Amino acid sequence: MSQPATGIEETQNRIVREFNLFEDWTERYKHIIKLGSKLPPLDSSKKIDSNIVKGCQSQVWLHAELNEGRVVFEADSDAAITKGLVALMVRLYSHQTPTAILKTEPTFITEIGMNEHLSPTRANGLASMVKQMKIYALAFSSKS
Repeated sequence: MSQPATGIEETQNRIVREFNLFEDWTERYKHIIKLGSKLPPLDSSKKIDSNIVKGCQSQVWLHAELNEGRVVFEADSDAAITKGLVALMVRLYSHQTPTAILKTEPTFITEIGMNEHLSPTRANGLASMVKQMKIYALAFSSKS
């Protein structure tokens, strides 16, 4: 399942424009949950301990592989909002090069004000997701 590779910055800009369409955070949370519901379920063979993101209160599984020089992420969670958050991160970083992932911070989080509206535990979980994605990217960049 290959998608056209758009730059991470372009994807971030799209996410910001998308969230700016919503009036308030109730609507934005509904959108996050909807994004999570559209995330394809992770195959049970990939729901293993080594794919669990450490530091998340909910169960979050993150699987990555390198495909033609680009990192492809798959993820799942047992919590609706968390699944939406990981869906956003997969959208941002999947199908990007390891170098692009490593050098690009997810600035959309601050731009849409998400950092002010997440509970501390969710914010920590989101930071853990980003960290894990960058660890995968670093591992893949050292192999290429």
